[in-house]
Amino acid sequence: MSENDGKSKGILRWLGLGAAPSEDGEIEGVEVAQPAPEPVESEDPRERRRKQLLTDIGSFLLTHRLEVNSFTLAIAHDVLTGADPKLARLLEERVISRQPVSMHWLEDACRSTGRNDGVAQLDALMTKLEHSIQDFGQTTVAAKSAASDYNSALEQHVNELEQVSKAGVVITELANIARLMLDRTREIEKEMSRSEIQTRSLQRSLEEARRSAELDHLTGLPNRRAFEGVLERETAAAIEASEPMCVAICDIDHFKRVNDTHGHEAGDRVIRAVAQTLAKISNEHCHVARHGGEEFVVLFRGKTIEEAWQVLDEAREAMAERRLVNRATDIPFGRITFSGGIADVLSHTSPRDAMKAADDALYAAKAAGRNLIVKAGEQARAAA
Repeated sequence: MSENDGKSKGILRWLGLGAAPSEDGEIEGVEVAQPAPEPVESEDPRERRRKQLLTDIGSFLLTHRLEVNSFTLAIAHDVLTGADPKLARLLEERVISRQPVSMHWLEDACRSTGRNDGVAQLDALMTKLEHSIQDFGQTTVAAKSAASDYNSALEQHVNELEQVSKAGVVITELANIARLMLDRTREIEKEMSRSEIQTRSLQRSLEEARRSAELDHLTGLPNRRAFEGVLERETAAAIEASEPMCVAICDIDHFKRVNDTHGHEAGDRVIRAVAQTLAKISNEHCHVARHGGEEFVVLFRGKTIEEAWQVLDEAREAMAERRLVNRATDIPFGRITFSGGIADVLSHTSPRDAMKAADDALYAAKAAGRNLIVKAGEQARAAA
């Protein structure tokens, strides 16, 4: 085998493709999907290609420990099929340099290539719709108010015309016309009132839809989308108030083992248990969200990195001390723990850079044996 062939196969293994797993299903310490069985000879070639693509997409996501969602599935599909060559080149450079392919890196890479983000587009459309509804509501209120003022003035003139005893036929006709106009404007005012009620109802529905879109329905915590908005607002507030702020990323240890042993429903209960543990430390200055899969993020405003680390480490210990049992089978889950990385937001050039630093510290915690919270910048100490 030539050196180029070895390099090419090494890249494929790092991508999660074309590698033969070991007996425990791992490649270089990374869990990957078992290869699909060979298709029978009579199988349609197109069906065979579809199955192979699905296998490759699954291997890609598992190898890089990426959340399975519409964003990552679209990325994997477009990279593996060649639909996004720019992103494929960036990914190839990334894996050749043996650096992790994380969600944060994928988001940055997509921005750099100008790739459209469907979630961002949806958010922009919802915001535009909110503004349109608000403008329409204000117009409706103004029109209703104008119609009401016009009605009052017109009614006064009609009464004055009707009080003229010797007005003659012309004045009488004018009074009749004015009365018809008054009746019509009253109908318009009622229609405006109905429109105002409908507008308010539509605004409430849109607000409920936005809240639902920002809620993780498994844990009841805010989701990644909601957290990004909180991170932006809280960073601006912390800078203005000259307060410290830290961000942490946490990940459940050996979560795949839980799913493989006990099933996905039991895995969901483990995710909820960790979410409940982290939710106990949340308050108006500590925001907890599910970032996706078995990953959580925590934002600490008003705490130094030492203080934030202490709070998060106590939550880690509390989770590690719990002994969970699979209620469906009465089989213990064993010790459920999580690892984390934490970074000082204001010591980095942007909140996104701080998130990357926390993510790197999380990787260091995993490499150091898990069930550990590592502060950004102390990865070497954790490894020692």
